Amino acid sequence: MQVREAVTAPTVAYGRAAQQLELRRNEFDLAVQLGHVRTLPGADGGRPRVAAEEIARLRAAPDFPAGLRDRVRTVGTAGAAELASITGDRFTKLVRTGHLSPVAFYLNRYRAVVWLYVAGEVREFADGHPHLLTGRLPASVRSRLEAGEDVRARNWRARRLGLLLRRTDDPWEAAAAIASLLAPDDVAEVVGDPHERAHLDLLRPAPAHPRPESLAARDIVDRLRLADDPDEILWHRMSLALALEDARALRPAPRPDGTGAQLPRARRGPERTRLLHRLRLGRRRAVRAG
Repeated sequence: MQVREAVTAPTVAYGRAAQQLELRRNEFDLAVQLGHVRTLPGADGGRPRVAAEEIARLRAAPDFPAGLRDRVRTVGTAGAAELASITGDRFTKLVRTGHLSPVAFYLNRYRAVVWLYVAGEVREFADGHPHLLTGRLPASVRSRLEAGEDVRARNWRARRLGLLLRRTDDPWEAAAAIASLLAPDDVAEVVGDPHERAHLDLLRPAPAHPRPESLAARDIVDRLRLADDPDEILWHRMSLALALEDARALRPAPRPDGTGAQLPRARRGPERTRLLHRLRLGRRRAVRAG
């Protein structure tokens, strides 16, 4: 969780904080994403920093460093299946139908997507859903599998968006996070003002994974980053429109001449008001779930 307060107490650089917490860089990134390590904004929009007090708090925990490492330990399908005491095939069926969300992914040397799961979440899932671990899968799960359902990428995107929204209280940054899940054409249809689109591009969150050098691998990663289901696309388009309303009400997007014209707010009828309420409620729930 990123705390938006003036940095007055002693702070530590991002990389140095990882060393002091005895975490590898990818473990530290995940600890920040999951809210286990709180960060402070860097100067002039630079890389976040960590308060020395926060590091001292984490190091003082009785289970440090093993406990912190365990909370950010990730496993692939084989490791997750072993933790849940089920076969890899059964675990894959469960995650394809949305029973557990991946937290990260990478491409192996064959350019196949390898999804990663938080080990602690796998253990909690197994403890809480013993009926899904043995015997025949429920009919609803089987029918979704027969229809070819695979929501791993969609759930990863939803989870990442929830994490991004939880880490900011700025409406423009929230809108940029939502826009990052949409193709440029979709963003342009929702955000008609080119200055607003440029501002959103400037605030676009850094990718969760470095862009691969291979063009083929880059295409795979880019496809995973963008919403691809019609319902998902529609949801994010409407959420972006809502976020823009909040952002415009706070302040207009900057323009080359240093000004910003307040855009008129759309007229609200009863149906639209109810829709906005449902979307805002859904977005808050997504943030809490993330």
